[in-house]
Amino acid sequence: MAAARADSPAIVVASEGADSLEGRIDRVDEFYEKWGLRHLQLTHYRVNELGDIQTVPPVHGGLTDFGAEVIKHCNERGIVVDVAHGTYDLVKRAAAVTAKPLILSHTSLDLAPRAFSRTINAEHAKLIAATGGVIGVWPPAGIYPDLDALARGMARLVDVIGVDHVGLGSDMMGIVGPASFDDYAQLPALAQALLDHGFNADEAGKILGGNYRRVFEASLT
Repeated sequence: MAAARADSPAIVVASEGADSLEGRIDRVDEFYEKWGLRHLQLTHYRVNELGDIQTVPPVHGGLTDFGAEVIKHCNERGIVVDVAHGTYDLVKRAAAVTAKPLILSHTSLDLAPRAFSRTINAEHAKLIAATGGVIGVWPPAGIYPDLDALARGMARLVDVIGVDHVGLGSDMMGIVGPASFDDYAQLPALAQALLDHGFNADEAGKILGGNYRRVFEASLT
């Protein structure tokens, strides 16, 4: 990230769901070496060999032994581990297994999530923060209808886990339906909304990328 140039595009290669591993730990190395994979989300919209997802009944009781093996291997290779879509039980074991901070890239805080909801409660959020990790706040318009509401949602999560553990979980092109944040050209407006809610410039910078960069750097060491 430090080497990225302002005059040309730069990306972090990520995979939303580890289904393509198909139960093979060697594929972590293949994807790292061949494709430059640096961020791996363990599950998506399918219960796979690594564990259970929030939106269907559990099958494995959380993270599987293979999922734990994948986390440890990602830690060794310098790949960020993302537990978005994983159940509370998956995240609980992942937090106990990982030697690096976890990412939960896109979700929203809910004091009492409904069954099979993609939102999380405070205890779920605190598991991520306890690893030194970051939770990206998700912007579906049905949850946060505008940027002001999104900033308030970020502030509520900050109240629970602290400003060092909150980020933007844009899920760009992944949200079915309208979103309050659907274009990165809105970043200055979201930054202003955070300032209007009492965050200072340093805190807003952490939420809008700085915290993720810290976790990314920690994953490489």
